[in-house]
Amino acid sequence: MANSQNPTKLTPTEVDPKQTAGRQQLGAFAPKFAALNDDVLFGQVWSRTDKLSKRDRSLVTVTALVSSGIIDSSLTFHLMEAKKNGITKQEIAEVLTQVAFYAGWPKAWGAFRQALEVWKDVNDADDARQRHEQELMFPIGEPNTAYAQYFIGNSYLAPVSTEQVKFVNVTFEPRCRNNWHVHRATSGGGQMLVGVGGRGWYQEEGKPAVEILPGTVIHIPANVKHWHGAAADSWFSHLAFEIDGENTSNEWLEPVTDAEYDKLK
Repeated sequence: MANSQNPTKLTPTEVDPKQTAGRQQLGAFAPKFAALNDDVLFGQVWSRTDKLSKRDRSLVTVTALVSSGIIDSSLTFHLMEAKKNGITKQEIAEVLTQVAFYAGWPKAWGAFRQALEVWKDVNDADDARQRHEQELMFPIGEPNTAYAQYFIGNSYLAPVSTEQVKFVNVTFEPRCRNNWHVHRATSGGGQMLVGVGGRGWYQEEGKPAVEILPGTVIHIPANVKHWHGAAADSWFSHLAFEIDGENTSNEWLEPVTDAEYDKLK
């Protein structure tokens, strides 16, 4: 949650190092062109992310280059930037397929050869994670190594606020869930979850599982055994708020078995 005094950076791909390629390659031969390239095109136009995101500018630029038949190193550079700016393998394939019908089949073929090379190390799981991250207003964060022993599958933690009300964004890959656990407290305590992306589940012992979607709020009382995690077919993120109380602690219990989990649809 950003505020005017301490804004939270939610889109790290919006900030790039200062562009110097023009001066490096053409500074001595064409200094004015080099300056316009570095300072105006990349320094001003590409930086106007309040008007159009860098991701969208990458889509426009790649489309324009392919449509013009420019499928040389310039396109390679902008395909790499597109990947850096969040364009997934599936999305670039759709863009080039669309362009082929309007700009020409041979141009698209040439662009696809370069795109294959740029996205060669990206698998479907990476693509799905990237698409999920694009939909979030909060970062995914780093692998949840500190609590990995209490999770089945991979999860990620991103602290959002460490002052006043402390809370984190927790992200689960498909089928990932934490163990049964209890938030202990002699008074107060417990936890609140707010779904922010994808689809997941919350279940208290002895009760049916509850689906969590973006905007779903789950109130977890202290001393209640429960678990939460992603649906089988979706990445999932929720905010987790720890509620103040007396003598609070977390008690981690047994894993949620595949037999239990696979009953959920």
